[in-house]
Amino acid sequence: MVAASLGAQVTIIERSGLGGSAVLTDVVPSKTLIATADLMTRVSVAGELGVKFDVDGGDFVPVMRADLKHINDRLLGLARQQSADIQTGLEHQNVRILNGSGKLVDNHTIEVLTADGTETVEADAILLTVGAHPRELPTARPDGERILNWAQIYNLDELPEELIVVGSGVTGAEFASAYNGLGSKVTLISSRDRVLPGSDTDAAEVLEEVFERRGVKVLSRARAETVERTENGVVVTLGDGSKVTGSHCLVCVGSIPNTAGIGLEEAGVALTESGHIKVDGVSRTTAPNIYAAGDCTGVLALASVAAMQGRIAIAHFLGDQVTPIKLHQVASNIFTSPEIASVGVSEAEIESGKYQGDIIKLSLQSNARAKMRNVKDGFVKIFARKGSGTVIGGVVVGANASELIFAISIAVKQKLHVDDVASTFTVYPSLSGSISEAARRLHVHI
Repeated sequence: MVAASLGAQVTIIERSGLGGSAVLTDVVPSKTLIATADLMTRVSVAGELGVKFDVDGGDFVPVMRADLKHINDRLLGLARQQSADIQTGLEHQNVRILNGSGKLVDNHTIEVLTADGTETVEADAILLTVGAHPRELPTARPDGERILNWAQIYNLDELPEELIVVGSGVTGAEFASAYNGLGSKVTLISSRDRVLPGSDTDAAEVLEEVFERRGVKVLSRARAETVERTENGVVVTLGDGSKVTGSHCLVCVGSIPNTAGIGLEEAGVALTESGHIKVDGVSRTTAPNIYAAGDCTGVLALASVAAMQGRIAIAHFLGDQVTPIKLHQVASNIFTSPEIASVGVSEAEIESGKYQGDIIKLSLQSNARAKMRNVKDGFVKIFARKGSGTVIGGVVVGANASELIFAISIAVKQKLHVDDVASTFTVYPSLSGSISEAARRLHVHI
């Protein structure tokens, strides 16, 4: 759409639906599922806020039930609707959509296999956005029924009674949190010593405390060796020989880029050892006139990063104003309950000495709006450069952290001083007030 708006003649080659995994099998479906689980979690504690459910004047304890078929039908419908909206937008921009599988012949030519045969497309520039697919373990092959990957789990019509999640990274943690909220008994198998090993330590500790309180069983430093079907479920054998049984198993052990068999070598496009496409700061590959964006590059597996990489590639090729992508300005969010959002420099980088920074952490338990909403878990953390007081990073844990992080993202991007954040009015009461208060506590008296 950016290329078309700048006057380019554009053709999209797509084999399985516009929007990619972000729309069809990953972000849109999973976050829609999570939204339902989050609602159920909030309703489950409504009694603490004085909300009662009466029948004929008598009190009773409500029993919620997740209608998984309805939930999955809805989320897949939303994914299809979003994909259709994207197609409509492209058609309005006069972008040609070619349904088929493409293969590079050289750095200007693509051979496309369509339902009607083979077609050759010539181009001045090519943008590769071929994505990735779920990584599978040879000893835990998904069957789409009991053993599932994150693209197959939406095929279920009934809520798993006992769900085993293999992998405690972002995807595993999100699904463990969601299915726990929907009512499944969840066991999370982590090969590391904690969940979310690449995330802020304090944030991971909060999530582990919430998991323990809500009944999610976390098996740390446990590696799943095999996952097998049983008569009525699954059995997971761990590295120490012990076994975990459940009704279903969701395997979340990373992804593999879709870079095999599409002519990259013939066109001169180099890959990394992991099979990702090598790109520079403006999304160029090693082949002239060929760019790449998204999960196939291994830069950061985020839809926002993929979109920015694509916009930068087009701007660079068409001679528009372009700024190389700066990964320390990327805001990310983990859609567990509570959410975990972060941007900029991490506390680990400050503690290692890579950056010189001051740190303030403010619990949401002291926030008036959090108390009103019965929010008991979470915090705001801001990092400021030592000496200058410039905001260089932050973490938000709590409800709507994905929205709250934007204020800190602006501060990081625009190199704002903590006093700039502290002196900006916030609504009282609001969760964002804790961001302002955290910045205020980083003020250095001169």
